[in-house]
Amino acid sequence: MKAYIVPNFTGPTEAVTIDAQLCVGCNHCVNICRTQTIMKNPKPGKPPVLVYPDECWYCACCVEACRTGALEMHLPINQRIMYKRKTTGEVFRLGADEAPEKSYFRTPYGWR
Repeated sequence: MKAYIVPNFTGPTEAVTIDAQLCVGCNHCVNICRTQTIMKNPKPGKPPVLVYPDECWYCACCVEACRTGALEMHLPINQRIMYKRKTTGEVFRLGADEAPEKSYFRTPYGWR
């Protein structure tokens, strides 16, 4: 009996994207994922497969575990509310004075 791993894109957002050019297939993200959203690719050396994006907790431990920077976290739409300071062009998340130095709230959503 064979089992197949296929991506399950059911929700309106992607929790995590994996850059195949940067990924070395080390599977650190797979081993640390708390919800088993990311599964090991059956082909050695290939990027992991995002199989259950709707079950992601958005904890970003997979992004932190990635040594090559191949993973990028995309927060749910309801957590992407930001504002832009007109005078400086800085982008902030609501309720925060400024984004931390290393932040998943920086400008990946088309703000320039």
